Parts: sequence; C-alpha cells; structure tokens
Amino acid sequence: MHSYKKKDVKLAFWLILPALIAILITAFFPLIQTIIDSFFKFSLRPDSIKKFVGIENYIKLFQDKRFVASFWNTLYFTAIAVSFEFFLGLITALILNASFKLRGLVRAAILIPWAIPTAISSQMWKWMYEDQYGFISHLLYNLGIIPQGTPILGTPGLAMNAIIAVDIWKTTPFMALLLLAGLQIIPSELYESARIDGANKWKQFTSITFPLLRPTIAVALIFRTLDSLRVFDVVYIMTKGALGTETMSVYNRHVLMDKIFSPKGYYGYGSAIAVVIFIIIGIFSLVYMKTMKLKMD
Repeated sequence: MHSYKKKDVKLAFWLILPALIAILITAFFPLIQTIIDSFFKFSLRPDSIKKFVGIENYIKLFQDKRFVASFWNTLYFTAIAVSFEFFLGLITALILNASFKLRGLVRAAILIPWAIPTAISSQMWKWMYEDQYGFISHLLYNLGIIPQGTPILGTPGLAMNAIIAVDIWKTTPFMALLLLAGLQIIPSELYESARIDGANKWKQFTSITFPLLRPTIAVALIFRTLDSLRVFDVVYIMTKGALGTETMSVYNRHVLMDKIFSPKGYYGYGSAIAVVIFIIIGIFSLVYMKTMKLKMD
C-alpha cells in the first residue's frame, strides 16, 4: 500500500512537471529578472551602461510625487469600484438564484458587459461621455447633475468617477457570477428548515446565506482587488492617466515605454515600480485571506 502511494506521488509529480516548468518560464523568471533590474540604472539604448545603484530606485520612487499620487488614485479606484461591484453583484446573484421564468436567458444577458472586451467597452463609454453628443452627458445634464457641455473626462475628480462607473458596469456581472456559483452549492434543505422554524428572509440571509457564502466572497474580493490594483486598460484608453486619473500601472507604462531609450536610464526605475506594485498586491492578498480565515474560524 505504501509502495502504491509512492508510485502515485511520482506519477503526479511527472504529470504536473510540464505545468510547473511553464509557470517558471512565463511567471517566475520574468519576476526575478524584474527584481534584479530594479537594483540597476540603465536604458535600452545600445550605448547604455548597466550601473548597480542598490536601493536608490526605491528611495527615489517614494520621493516621486507622481508615483505617490498614482498610488492614492489606485487605492481610491480599488476601494470604490470593488465595494460597489460586491454590493451590486451580491444583489444580482441573489436575484438570479431565485426561480422565475426565463431565468436562463436573464443569466446569459447579464454577462454581456463582462464579455465585451475592455478596449471596446472603454471606447464605447468614452463616446457616451463626450460633451457635445454623448448620451451620458445629455442624460446627466437633463437630470441637473452637470452643466451643459461639461467635459466629463476632461474635468478633474469627475473623470476618475466616470472611469470607476465604467469598471463597475463591466465587472459587476463577473462578481455576480462568482457569488451565484457560491449560492448554488448551499443546500436548499437549510432554508426549508429555517422557514419551518419561522425565520424570515433577512434572518435566513444573515444566518445561512452570508456565513456559507464567505469563502466565495473571499475569492471574489481577492480576484477583483488584484485586478483593480493593477488596472490599466480602461484608464489608459479613456484618459491616458490625465486629470488625476493616473494609476500605478499607467504610470509604470509611461516610465517603461515613453522613457525606455532615455539616456538617463529609467528602465531600472520602471522595474522598481513594477516590483512595488507586485508587493502591494501581495500584501492585500495576504490581508484578505488572513481576515477571511479568522472570520470563518
């Protein structure tokens, strides 16, 4: 029996080895190389000399007002977007979990915003925000929210909230899909027993649904937080990071791409930004998992 188990372990190792090698090549090797590059000062110019500077790039990074601003912009984006997506996604999941006619069709239709590529949906919303002929601009004007002709994506403060609204519209269906999967595995017998005991809908939600849904909530929040902390496409397409909308990833793109051949050698500095983003995302993931584990215990 022991020998049989040992053979299974060896077989399992050889079966997953190709996947481990692929992950090593595509993920860990670039990460390690980026960490190494962050301790040097150089550019991709043919005549550039790679100079070791230690933690100088990291010291410079936290003195960089533009990076600090992008850090707070990213946190603001993440906090608002993920909060609304979770709240709206939970409501949507609860509705879709109920029994009603054409439920399958509604479930499929609700996923359309998430299925649309971000580049396309961002450009579509950019047109709708246009101050002269945009549908959203005219709607907000008719509701008395903004003056006529207000450039939504050209107004500080308003631009970031407009981008967040686009992200909420697109990603709430994904959040709802994850939470719906969690709701589907909760035994219906628990609700029947609760109804027999006289528990109302709210009591059923707080005593059965929410506690059993916590693992799924943890996964959904981690996924969305990780995505939001490295948000790039929707911001870059709609504003390119102008007017207080620049996130860490957008700023990192600016350093690595726009200054890649600068004689001042910004490639190592851009690598340091990428490493800091990775560390921040890792810290948020650990905090989420630790918090949810304590709550479940």
